[in-house]
Amino acid sequence: MADNEKSTDNIPRSSGPSRRTALRGLAATAGGAALAASVGAGTARATGTHGVRTYVLVHGTHSAAAFWTAIGRELALRGHRVVAVDQPLHGTEKFIPKAYQAQDLRALATEPSPVAALTLDDFERRVTGTVRRAARLGGPVVLVGHSMGGLSVSRVADAVPELLSHICYMAAFCPSRTMPSLMDCASSPEGQHALNPLHQVGDPEELGVLRLNWRTSDRRELAAFKEMICADRTDAEFLRVLEGMQTDESMTAYADRAVGRAATWGRVPRTYLRFGKDRTVATQLQDRMIAEADELTPHNRFTVRDFPNAGHLGPSDPTRVTDVLHGLPL
Repeated sequence: MADNEKSTDNIPRSSGPSRRTALRGLAATAGGAALAASVGAGTARATGTHGVRTYVLVHGTHSAAAFWTAIGRELALRGHRVVAVDQPLHGTEKFIPKAYQAQDLRALATEPSPVAALTLDDFERRVTGTVRRAARLGGPVVLVGHSMGGLSVSRVADAVPELLSHICYMAAFCPSRTMPSLMDCASSPEGQHALNPLHQVGDPEELGVLRLNWRTSDRRELAAFKEMICADRTDAEFLRVLEGMQTDESMTAYADRAVGRAATWGRVPRTYLRFGKDRTVATQLQDRMIAEADELTPHNRFTVRDFPNAGHLGPSDPTRVTDVLHGLPL
């Protein structure tokens, strides 16, 4: 494997632009949809010295548990239990605006969304409940988040550190004392290196959600989406990604605080999967989040696994990520 471990320190701290400007940087922090058919749940004992683990996998914004299909299947085939979580009103519960189905863009700009009522507390409760059930099965529990899923990783590790053997951020947001929310991270100078979608649907402040039209026929918009999410993938793969995206994500959850404390979150061993060509969670922002987390707990620093050629979805070969997850030290 060509991936290299490294740590990054001494990233300068500074504040960013307004909340309105930051919205443009949030839109494609989505993570995407499955590029394969289904996720297995393995219960057979793994070979070697690893033993059976339970991996709890958390998707990003505008996404769903199906994002983890290929990686989850690989983990299951190695003998682990795998639980990919659908956050409330995501995935199998997702809200689909009637105007989105009809592609009535005028109506889509104002149609109310139940997603607006969701908070990061709702996401945390969903994941914590899954972690509690996984812990009762016995064996180590590893919590992994992609993109916005990092907020839940931080919150849950802060709430129940005793139930977790390892936490892993996959090109994910890891807020800090200087950037306590996803909005703050995206607003930072480092966050501004991300690419932005060309259009939002409606007014996010009025709707209470960031709404995107993934079914757009605008070629420039589609090109921007592909560049942000999976520039290294084929057009056919990109269309499969779009099919799994949902229109709305909660503005409240974007702004909610998700900073781990040194005495709780900070005592859980942690790994960061750094994607070097990520155009949604900019690599510069990944480096700053890693450095500020390490400043909080210098005795328990991130192990960084670098995928220098990976975009936001990660390497096209899922076994490269699976190899890292399977080998996480406990």
